[in-house]
Amino acid sequence: MECFFKNHLHQKQYIHHYPIMIILFPYGNFVDNLRLFTRGGSGGMGYPRLGGEGGKGGDVWVVAHKKMTLKQLKDKYPQKRFVAGEGANSRVSALKGSKGKDCEIPAPVGISVTDENGKIIGELNKEQDRILVAEGGLGGKFLTNFLPLKGQRRIIHLDLKLIADVGLVGFPNAGKSSLLSKISHAKPAVADYAFTTLQPELGKIMYKDFKQILVADLPGLIEGAHVNKGMGHKFLKHVERTKQLLFVVDVSGFQLSSRTPYRTAFETILLLTKELELYDEEVRAKPALLAVNKMDLPGAQNKFHELMNQLQNPKDFLHLFQSKMIPERTMEFEHIIPISAITGEGIDELKNCIRKSLDEHADRENDAYHKKQLLNLQISNTVSHSEPLSRNAVTSSGMDTI
Repeated sequence: MECFFKNHLHQKQYIHHYPIMIILFPYGNFVDNLRLFTRGGSGGMGYPRLGGEGGKGGDVWVVAHKKMTLKQLKDKYPQKRFVAGEGANSRVSALKGSKGKDCEIPAPVGISVTDENGKIIGELNKEQDRILVAEGGLGGKFLTNFLPLKGQRRIIHLDLKLIADVGLVGFPNAGKSSLLSKISHAKPAVADYAFTTLQPELGKIMYKDFKQILVADLPGLIEGAHVNKGMGHKFLKHVERTKQLLFVVDVSGFQLSSRTPYRTAFETILLLTKELELYDEEVRAKPALLAVNKMDLPGAQNKFHELMNQLQNPKDFLHLFQSKMIPERTMEFEHIIPISAITGEGIDELKNCIRKSLDEHADRENDAYHKKQLLNLQISNTVSHSEPLSRNAVTSSGMDTI
């Protein structure tokens, strides 16, 4: 059993206090998937008498643009049909017909493109990434009896998995919307019912050294989300593309309704970890922080100390719970911060911890990348130096045979 966290709350470490400015990203009428019809252009006619070839039909591409959203795409192209241009016919003045005009579908960064059967065609992970989704038909030529071929017809699905630095993970009513409002001056709808967040809300923290951290408040999990209960996969698919997780739990625990069991803060952490683990082990393995919210409530300090004792000594308490609730590997939190999204307690420390954690992981990733590049260079040099020896050995063997 791994420990739940690396840095105990009371083991204070020096954290830089970064100047912060906040920007809100509005996501009204959020659209996270689209179904589109695509067709490559038909090829051009060949010219049998002179052996001329018709031009190839245009191709249909999906191209990533940072400022595009699926809602904008849907509004701009309500018919959701994308057809590329036809190839030019071969003629006496131009025996080789020109290629048809390609069709480009502008899409947001962070798109997964699948066909009608759910097979992944590709992903758009950065600006100007492009995926061929419908190929144009060949122009008429000798092999086709100079008759052109039709372009590929394909139904595709664009599925947005948000790319954010930090994804807020918590059961309904944990205070995620209030927390996002506090750290980003966002104004998500916050009400006294369980499913406050029905669509993703994004907030961006901008630092004076130009560092930007994007935080996503995602629709709340419930028990059984991994089998698509509640918002299930609609939530979990967005978590996949966050660099880091920020667990947000109510220090007083959680109860979805009078018909569901009450869960303590410790149980909540176990269940959240279990849901992530059952959905995708890689999601559970992401770097994580823990924000223990609602510290302004009466008795919160005692409950927080009880939670810390449980996190420090999990083996002393796990036997109290059903085995199906216990994850195979418990979450390892890098920082645990008590906060109140209402009063602002701990919010500055939380922001600094997020920044510190992301910077440390970025440094480690850069080190790992440089080490890999160096290793590849060493392997390349070893192979290049050994090649002349291999040729000499073959020559020597040939002489022996003679």
